[in-house]
Amino acid sequence: MNNKMSYLLNTVRGMHKWSSVLTSKSSATRRKHLLWIGIYRDPPKHVNFRNLFLNILPSLQESSLRFLSQKTEVFSTGTKIQPEKSTDALVNEQSHQSSEELEKFDDCESIKVKHVTEHSELFFDRLQKCTCPCDVLDLASESAVSTKHFTNCLTTLWRLFKHLSDDQQRYEKQLIFEHPAFPRVCQQLLQNSRRLTRGDLVFSLHAVVSLGVPQNTLLVQTLVRVCQEKLNHLDNRCLSVLATTLSGMDKDKNVSALQAGLQLIVEQRIPSVRDIFILQNLMRCMGKDAPLFLKKKLEMAVLKEINHLTFMNALRVFFALVAMNYCSIPILNACSKKIQENVHDASFRQLILVLEGCNALQYRNVKLFSVLADYVNSTACLWDKRQITHFLSAFETLGFQPSELMESFAEKVTEDPEFFNLKSFFIILRVYSQLNYIPRGQKHLFFGTLDSCLNKFLPQITSTELLKAVYALCILGYLPRRALDELLQKDSKGELIPSGDTYKEQKEVMLRCVKTCMELDSPSFTKPAFVLTENFSSSVAFNLTKAQKALIELLGDEDMFQQNVQLPYKYHIDFEIRMDSDRKKVLPVAATDVHADSSVQRLAFLFVPMSAFCVGTTHPQGKLAMKMRHLNKLGYHVILVPNKKFQEMTDENAVEFLKGKIYSEDVCCLSEDNN
Repeated sequence: MNNKMSYLLNTVRGMHKWSSVLTSKSSATRRKHLLWIGIYRDPPKHVNFRNLFLNILPSLQESSLRFLSQKTEVFSTGTKIQPEKSTDALVNEQSHQSSEELEKFDDCESIKVKHVTEHSELFFDRLQKCTCPCDVLDLASESAVSTKHFTNCLTTLWRLFKHLSDDQQRYEKQLIFEHPAFPRVCQQLLQNSRRLTRGDLVFSLHAVVSLGVPQNTLLVQTLVRVCQEKLNHLDNRCLSVLATTLSGMDKDKNVSALQAGLQLIVEQRIPSVRDIFILQNLMRCMGKDAPLFLKKKLEMAVLKEINHLTFMNALRVFFALVAMNYCSIPILNACSKKIQENVHDASFRQLILVLEGCNALQYRNVKLFSVLADYVNSTACLWDKRQITHFLSAFETLGFQPSELMESFAEKVTEDPEFFNLKSFFIILRVYSQLNYIPRGQKHLFFGTLDSCLNKFLPQITSTELLKAVYALCILGYLPRRALDELLQKDSKGELIPSGDTYKEQKEVMLRCVKTCMELDSPSFTKPAFVLTENFSSSVAFNLTKAQKALIELLGDEDMFQQNVQLPYKYHIDFEIRMDSDRKKVLPVAATDVHADSSVQRLAFLFVPMSAFCVGTTHPQGKLAMKMRHLNKLGYHVILVPNKKFQEMTDENAVEFLKGKIYSEDVCCLSEDNN
């Protein structure tokens, strides 16, 4: 009987503790009380626990659980008790004693909980005051006692680490991995991985991967597997963090499986996501391999929130589209507008990434390029010369000519040519030749500076680099004598294009252009009285049937023009028309061939792609400009026709367009000073 009474009192204590657990706000208090109750989970074998619990339950329903702290009788139910009075008295006496003991136990427990709470608050206060990763690990070794402490240490560790410079990060990473507390943090994380909250789980994975913990370690692979198990329970914010983490991880079986699951979850949840930051993270994680329908869904979700874009969000969405390799013109236009409005807040790296992203997506926004170029030019005093060189290289890749920036930078080049190293020198050569820009008013000084720099680098450059440098200057119409002599010597010795060279054809084309420039751009070259031409059949890049029909309708006969004309130096033109000296009358081709007359004007029609012009203009790029210059030397007036625009014209408009070009005195004729 005494054993039964003892177990009865223990059960009542357990029920009281269970009630306090349910009403407790502290998770730590709940854990301790549950551990206390767990001591009594196994009743004695000779006691019928089910019957005993059913007998106690009515009393618990009719009386409040607060009676334990109010020192009331445990069984004051108002019902008649059948056992003997001596037994009643014993039970009452024991219950009073048990209540007092339980009160003391509660007080002790509350003191412990209060101590734990104060310890946690003190810990997190100290954690916030840490200024470097090693401070965090020192604190973890001294005070971290719970899983929450360790996960917060890890995320704080990464937060402090990522704001360090590259050199500091290399040094701190070594200190972190060698710190005795770091293995303990990782061990705690590994042991409690399945008990982590969803936020702690994804942030911990992000932290360990970002810190450089090898992906094939048990810790990382375990966290990835746990993320797979809990994927359906992650909220949108956690999915965003997980997406960011996976985008920086190598593909293995676990990562690929998690990415596949994440893609399915994202597809389902896209309509409910209203946060631009989360959307751009998901876009980056989905990457180039995401199916087109998913990219379109993400695009529509971003467009719904496009009016709430901030400058930083615009940059992130822009870069997310690049990561996804998806050119969404409406989104890019909105992002570009926000970038233009806040260009002064952008860093050097951000501006370069924007330009590189435009090139990757084949996105050409002339207004955006102009704003960025004007900003760099207006703040040129704040930039290093090599930074401006980097900007110019990015613009050249896009085919955009920032004329004002190139003009001001040319002045810096002539004032201080010593800043050039070999790499920046070749970038400048490529940019100015490809974009066909010759500084106004300082042409000879600019060319002389580049020539002297090239002569300085001659002893240290390879044959290929020498060919590229001479080729670039020749495109601009300048002949570097010393470099040319050395180039021709290497060519005569067979050192320039060795047999079996992978780039043999490309080098042969460049060398042929150099030799053509040496003849046609030489001061001693004189324009011939007439040029021998011949028709040839070739697979031309464009369908010129429309142009041919328009010329027949305009001129009345095919004998009034030539198509696909082959010229010396391996030049060819699409159409040739011959006119009298006053440009009033078109002459038959056969008649002018029989009676060659220097007074006959020859018009060369070149149908060219838009890529042959600088973006947003009809300014020819380097190779086309060189061809126009050489055709001028051969006695032709050159008329450039943007083929895409011409093909979009109606037949009537095409005829009127060609008529205006033929009988107009404003012919596109490139002179030496025309940029």
